[in-house]
Amino acid sequence: MENGEIPENANEHCPGPQSDSAGKSDACEGCPNQQICATAPKGPDPDVVAIAERMAAVKHKILVLSGKGGVGKSTFSAQLAFALAAMDFQVGLLDIDICGPSIPKMLGLEGQEIHQSNLGWSPVYIESNLGVMSIGFMLPEPDDAVIWRGPRKNALIKQFLKDVYWGELDFLVVDAPPGTSDEHIAIVQYLDAGSIDGAIIVTTPQQVSLIDVRKEVSFCKKVGVQVLGIVENMSGLCQPVMDFKFLRMTEAGEQIDVTEWAREHLKERAPEFLSIIACTEVFDSSRGGAERMCREMGVPFLGKVPLDPQLCKAAEEGRSCFVDQKCAVSAPALKKIIDKMMENQGLSRMSVDNNA
Repeated sequence: MENGEIPENANEHCPGPQSDSAGKSDACEGCPNQQICATAPKGPDPDVVAIAERMAAVKHKILVLSGKGGVGKSTFSAQLAFALAAMDFQVGLLDIDICGPSIPKMLGLEGQEIHQSNLGWSPVYIESNLGVMSIGFMLPEPDDAVIWRGPRKNALIKQFLKDVYWGELDFLVVDAPPGTSDEHIAIVQYLDAGSIDGAIIVTTPQQVSLIDVRKEVSFCKKVGVQVLGIVENMSGLCQPVMDFKFLRMTEAGEQIDVTEWAREHLKERAPEFLSIIACTEVFDSSRGGAERMCREMGVPFLGKVPLDPQLCKAAEEGRSCFVDQKCAVSAPALKKIIDKMMENQGLSRMSVDNNA
């Protein structure tokens, strides 16, 4: 347990050997290290000092959270990083979803490895101003499962913060796993809540997601992290009419593909439909969705992003949705949300250059 490291055989939710509650909290009951931790001299964790020195070169730190998995949090994190880099900011994207690291896939970096220098671990770079770090770069095989208890996850997050050499950054975007568990507590503790600009929370419109988002908002308030805003993702399926597949149902319940017929029919009989975007609700938003929840909880609502098949494809292919016109439905919505977040926080090219 040198330098306050949490031992690998510690219980889940270990407070850490340097904590005042080490060996005394409920989480310590039955731990093989309980007696050692209870009697060990306490003092400041030297790693926290090293992290503070590393993070002093990062001007703005943004957490991307979600109450529930599968709401598009990592997709938003990836596109936020792409957007900030396209504004000529120096950007780092840190993936602390230890058990489900999807960021390498969403930035087209599968198969890349971490390299070490005399300054520490080097992020994997897409562009000269966009670096990425993830446990996904450390797995021998992409299908390998990460079966770790909380203490080992916390130790890796600490190592990411302490040993990764980002250089000077305008923004560090942290993609966290769903929920309010060990990884979230660790990132807030090691970064120090006061140095985090805030958190963007991603949800879908239906109550089953919003119930968990309310818990995420409560978590942020309890640990002193400002909620920068809520993003309602998958807010209706929207795509050009001509991108839809058309089916005809038989009396026997079979589906017959009539796409070509329908498209030709529209071209000949109703050409004005060729430029129309069709939208429909996928999730039940009859109770007001994220916007109503934000009013009730007193947190900013940043906007809605429709479920766009082209955005899903961009994420699968590891590319930015802003570089071409393919994501014509989702890219403008994402840009509007990012601009609003920047405006709300008073962040601009000038403010970042001046160490805001």
